[in-house]
Amino acid sequence: MKSIDVARAMLQQGADRLETSVRVIERGNYAYTVRAAQECVELSLKAVLRLVGVEYPKQHDVSRVLLTFKERFPKWFNVEAYAEVSRLLAEKREPAMYGDELRMAPAATLFEKADAEDALGNAKAIHRDCMKLLEGVSKP
Repeated sequence: MKSIDVARAMLQQGADRLETSVRVIERGNYAYTVRAAQECVELSLKAVLRLVGVEYPKQHDVSRVLLTFKERFPKWFNVEAYAEVSRLLAEKREPAMYGDELRMAPAATLFEKADAEDALGNAKAIHRDCMKLLEGVSKP
């Protein structure tokens, strides 16, 4: 399988997470919205790292490797902003799923609508630009 095929498959998985985020924010499940948005961002950024020939780290936050290989991306691809989103959402990944176990606070109490809207907006923008990058590479 070619890198472009792997990237395309990962971006499809990202799109599925994005659809989940849209569905669950409408139901008021803000923690799960954040979690699914984080997964979308992670999959989307790992897809484009693969696309530009970089082996991505086997961890949730890809910000360091994005910044390290910034020169491999076109100028319009906002690496700095996307690295920051990757870092921030990766920090929220565990609390969005498990809550704060030390304080015995469930995930639902840790995230508000604004948190979910922010995560979803970032995920949409990153996925859109990752798809644009893929389309640019896959054109003859």
